[in-house]
Amino acid sequence: MILKVLGSGSKGNCYLLENEKEALILEAGVKFAEVQRTLDFNIRKIAGCLITHEHRDHAGYMNEFLNCAVPVYASKGTINHSSIKGFRLPLVLEAGKLLKTGGFKIIPFETRHDAAEPLGFFIHHAETGNILFATDTYYLVSTFSNLSNILIECNYRMDILEANVKAGHIPKAQRDRTLQSHMSFAACREALLSNDLSKVNNIVLLHLSDGNSNALEFRQDIHKATGKTVSIADKGIILELNKTPF
Repeated sequence: MILKVLGSGSKGNCYLLENEKEALILEAGVKFAEVQRTLDFNIRKIAGCLITHEHRDHAGYMNEFLNCAVPVYASKGTINHSSIKGFRLPLVLEAGKLLKTGGFKIIPFETRHDAAEPLGFFIHHAETGNILFATDTYYLVSTFSNLSNILIECNYRMDILEANVKAGHIPKAQRDRTLQSHMSFAACREALLSNDLSKVNNIVLLHLSDGNSNALEFRQDIHKATGKTVSIADKGIILELNKTPF
């Protein structure tokens, strides 16, 4: 199973988990035409699209996905706060309730973001083992068992954010919203170290802020803290998400 990053950040988020037979899409923040090209136009292999919340950089192209007969899954709150156009509707996800689609088993869980009913996803596939997907949340309430791969937000570092406020690059209101909606480097590190990482093969850092992060330092410091292979979810990267490192 491979991970393909089509976008990760405020300009649009979309990730593909794909093998030769099937694909699971995480987020609908890029045009569906881009997804089609990435899949060599074999959209029949799409098992579904999971959406964490209604903000445009994560759900802005939901209608395009729906109109192309892609099964789209989101919480009731996300659906109610989205502008659904057309005759196809998203399917409702509930935190803690198992979803099976294709070879994927997904358990949604609650996250902390300034959205109606945001979710993260605990995903299992025979090829990948257990995957944690958590983005646009300033905190993780739960810990997770037997993780093989982790995709987690690492949006900003406090000293960089405060320096940008002091320099007048961003307003204080934006700073305050960031603190209550996105995961800091410190919170990301704490969340990772709160889980058993003994079986983890990959940690992928998501949704880095353009101005309030340092990708090189984040990758190096998370690697130093965890001892794991750490990657930044830059657009266009392709990673192997194996169940084991072999």
